[in-house]
Amino acid sequence: MNDAWDAVLRWSRAGSRAVLARVVDSSSGRPRAPGTALAVSESGRVVGSISGGCVDGDICARARAVIHSGVPEELRYDGAEDDFSGPGLPCGGWLDVLIEPVDTSLGAVLAPLLAAIRRGHPVTLATVLSGTGRSVPRHALIAAHAGNDHPTETIPLDRVRTPAESDTTGLLDLPATDTAPALRVFVQSFPAPPRMLVFGGDDFAAALTRMGRFLGYRVTLCDARPAFATAARFPAAHEVVVRWPHEYLASTPVSESTVICVLTHDAKFDVPLLAAALRSEAGYIGAMGSRRTHADRVRRLRDAGVTEAGLGRLAAPTGLDLGADSPEETAVSIAAEIVAQRRNGSGARLCDLDSPIHHAGETTTIRCEGLRFGA
Repeated sequence: MNDAWDAVLRWSRAGSRAVLARVVDSSSGRPRAPGTALAVSESGRVVGSISGGCVDGDICARARAVIHSGVPEELRYDGAEDDFSGPGLPCGGWLDVLIEPVDTSLGAVLAPLLAAIRRGHPVTLATVLSGTGRSVPRHALIAAHAGNDHPTETIPLDRVRTPAESDTTGLLDLPATDTAPALRVFVQSFPAPPRMLVFGGDDFAAALTRMGRFLGYRVTLCDARPAFATAARFPAAHEVVVRWPHEYLASTPVSESTVICVLTHDAKFDVPLLAAALRSEAGYIGAMGSRRTHADRVRRLRDAGVTEAGLGRLAAPTGLDLGADSPEETAVSIAAEIVAQRRNGSGARLCDLDSPIHHAGETTTIRCEGLRFGA
């Protein structure tokens, strides 16, 4: 998801000029979410995509002018049916895109921004779109762990507050004060990746760890058996833990964004683990097994004191009905159910529905605190 950012940092370090284009605003049911990025080098190399193709060509064509002028450009691409004057969005809606050169201002925050992302630390970047002057550089970094090894100057914005941990991306208009000019700011958050905890050391778990990593989760594989839980067997996992599953779960942070997938197929592991999981804040809890296995599991969980409300949170058998058979197909089935729950999807075939393909995002108030603007 951060390929475009990696590319502009790599090109910058190699002495090659480039631009970074980002969606800063979009219509409801947005074709691409704010923060979606595309990078273009002076030699014409392209990494990422803004629209899936329909306006990317125009952005690339404009990139060279922005590189040479050094002046950011804001564009609106509109899918209005009566607008055929230029590149648009055939699928409807609109996108506001910022195309900016990778200059000293952006370059000063690239390395600490990406270092924080790679370490899994939440970080937020604020980009001033209008209102900058000598006293207000264009970029600000909000990160508890981003490091202080680049030139910065602190600008007090007491009327605006937001934690770096928030998953908030959007536009922010700040009125002028006696000490600061009016600012229009694009705030982009890079939250810590959500966690996927996979329990069980078999081929299905291996396929699911690969799928989880592909979807952007920080993946942990846990199994009590040392011979099964090895880094060599689960190269896609960020962490491999040899421990009784319920003991590990009790020792690790779990939040509403955490996904727990139980693939152990053994009551002595499943029951204490699921009993603990169903008392946690985890957003998704799934367990593999046949319907017969699940019926026995439910009886054991009731005996262990799990309430009916708790049992109602359990997705078991886990996954959507795709007719999956192989470990890889099963991983797709489980991942599809996780995405559907996370994005409030129905899990039905799109061709059988008459509703919008893209679900409108939630409205969130942007608050920013402690903005540190790169020189």
